[in-house]
Order: sequence, then C-alpha cells, then structure tokens
Amino acid sequence: MKILFDGVREFSKNDFEKYKELFKQLSTSQQPHTLFIGCSDSRVVPDLITKSLPGDLFVIRNVANVVPYYRASSEYLATTSAIEYAILILNVENIVICGHSNCGGCKALFLEETELKKIPHTKKWLDLVKNAKVQAEIIVRNMGNTEDLEWLVEQENIIEQMNHLLSYPFVEERYNQGLLQIYGWYYDIGTGLVYNYNQKEKIFEKIE
Repeated sequence: MKILFDGVREFSKNDFEKYKELFKQLSTSQQPHTLFIGCSDSRVVPDLITKSLPGDLFVIRNVANVVPYYRASSEYLATTSAIEYAILILNVENIVICGHSNCGGCKALFLEETELKKIPHTKKWLDLVKNAKVQAEIIVRNMGNTEDLEWLVEQENIIEQMNHLLSYPFVEERYNQGLLQIYGWYYDIGTGLVYNYNQKEKIFEKIE
C-alpha cells in the first residue's frame, strides 16, 4: 500500500497543482463528452490511452467491457444505471466500448466447468459474451486458423456489446437522431495500438 499512499502525496503536491484551475471548475459540476465503457483489467487505463483530462470521460469498467441488455428491473443494476445517467443526465455525445488483447473475461469462456464453478457470478456475467465466442468460432472454422480465436472473440465481443447498447430505448433514439455516436475500440496492450471498428466495412482499423 505504500506505493498508493506515496502516489496520493505526489498527486496533491504536483498533479493537482498543475491542473488546479481545472479542478476548481470541476468542483461543482461535470460535462463529460464521452461515456467510456472498458474492462476492469488493471492494464487498461482510459485516461492514459486517450490522453484525457479530468472531466472528459464518464467511465464504466467491468469484466470484459460488457453492456447488459436493457431491462426494467427493481434489482441493483450498476452498468445499466451508469449508462442511463450518462445519457439522460450528462448528455454525453459519444460512447466508446473498449475491449483489449489478452482479456481474462473472454478467456474465461474456455474454462472447464470445474473452474467456472469457483466463479459463479463471473460465469453468469459471461452469458452476455457467449454469442461473441460463437461468432468467432464460426469465423475461425471458415478461415481454418484456430490461432486467431482469442483476439477474434475479444473483437466480436466489442461488436456484440455495441449491439446491446441499442437495446436501450434512449440510446437508440439519440443514435438514430444523430445526437449520439457509438464506437468500438480494440486496444492491443503489447503494442499500444488502438483499432476503431468501421461499421460500414465491418473491420477494425488502426487509429493513426
């Protein structure tokens, strides 16, 4: 924990002072332009990847950057409520769903049942990713190259979650009106490269 306490001291002494006026402006309100939905993976740092400042991004992070289907419920819905708040209260203009290489959540889809029993809540959560695995396996069968399966699942999952977003009535409405843009990003941890999904061409293109 020492490294975290030292980090807080460093932030207070240097970083906060550097952006003191910005923090003063943000102290009573926020107007983020983008909702960033990413994986909880410790290697994926939205502000670092995008070089964003405080106040720019409203961030949701969970296992495998999942967007549950919209549903009315009396349960406690963390991701759903955060999307709702970002759209209807903060009026964000963009949504980015960012998946990444070597995703443990996607990889867990291939675990044996005995292993999955140890993580029952994760197993249930990954029901929302299963279709991405099915789609990736179809592509691999057609290509005849199983070495590509891991990153295909990760990328198909991004596309799947983009589709889930449109099950939210208020997201679909604003998207159809051209008031909201939806992006799918794939972040390669080993190279630092980020790829954006071209919905028209149905391919991930490197952001130059």
